[in-house]
Amino acid sequence: MTRFALVRHGQTDWNLAGRYQGQTDQPLNAAGLEQARQLADHLNGRRFDAIYASSLQRARATAEVIARRLGLALNIDPRLKEVNLGEWEGLTVPEIKARYADTWEARQTDPEHIPPPGGETVVEVGERMVQAADEIAQRWPDGHVLVVAHGMALATLLAKAKHLPFAEALRLIPDNAQLTEIEWRDGQPHTT
Repeated sequence: MTRFALVRHGQTDWNLAGRYQGQTDQPLNAAGLEQARQLADHLNGRRFDAIYASSLQRARATAEVIARRLGLALNIDPRLKEVNLGEWEGLTVPEIKARYADTWEARQTDPEHIPPPGGETVVEVGERMVQAADEIAQRWPDGHVLVVAHGMALATLLAKAKHLPFAEALRLIPDNAQLTEIEWRDGQPHTT
């Protein structure tokens, strides 16, 4: 059994502004860097076998702070990126509702299968996240692995661990710098 410690990246200016980031490569702001430092202090003394992060700089920077504190080499996996929100990236919810009212409503009804224009569905994100986690678990079958990624991406793993459909991921998005633990047994995640 592999134990995963899942961490959402620290805060960005777009988080503060309520803008959808998706795969737009936004940096951490000062508060986000401080969140990463505090999380690294909190995790200091815990044993981890490996640390993996998304290739997007907000997750990578969060993971770098933690990896330095824990003395671990950082592994980058692009499959851990956030959901691709296509034309919605950089917009706020009111802006999306005004410009893409029909698609917004359809996605609220069926987020598993309806993507933002030019983006990914929740199912597509979930499938790549599960594939990445499964391969990491195979590499560390009895390990404790820290994964630093993004809200929706991690929420799909949490939905899978709770045996919920990926559509439920929308209500499971962790806060910035939040830590959640799951277990991966026999190719399936479980909550701890």
